[in-house]
Amino acid sequence: MPAASDAAAAPALVIRHVTFDCRDPYRLAGFWSAATGWPAHQQNEPGSDEAAVLPPDPGLPWLLFIRVPEGKSVKNRVHLDVGPVGLTRDRQVERLRGLGAEVVADLRRSDGTGWVVMADPEGNEFCVERSDAERAAAGQA
Repeated sequence: MPAASDAAAAPALVIRHVTFDCRDPYRLAGFWSAATGWPAHQQNEPGSDEAAVLPPDPGLPWLLFIRVPEGKSVKNRVHLDVGPVGLTRDRQVERLRGLGAEVVADLRRSDGTGWVVMADPEGNEFCVERSDAERAAAGQA
């Protein structure tokens, strides 16, 4: 692992997209646009082989959805950890369920720590952590 002082050096690369393989890019981009509150790309069209969701900060990577013929068959090797904005973790989990996500594993603890593993409508897993406000109230970073 690089030393902490190396972190201040110029970046070696830029992450442009976080890409999801899926069967219906337009539908999945719609889910993630609603989930994040980020706008869907204006050129997204039903039936297209790709669709995108644009971040509010141009320095952040896009969420890119690419059509593939096969369905998801095993656990993700990479996943997103998301934190609620303006809601608690538990309320965010319920909001995401209303958008079509499913709970895969509930790893919340009685002391309020922990997270919830969810899957988007095509089975891509992601974790919902506590909000910054919940962490601050508990005296945790």
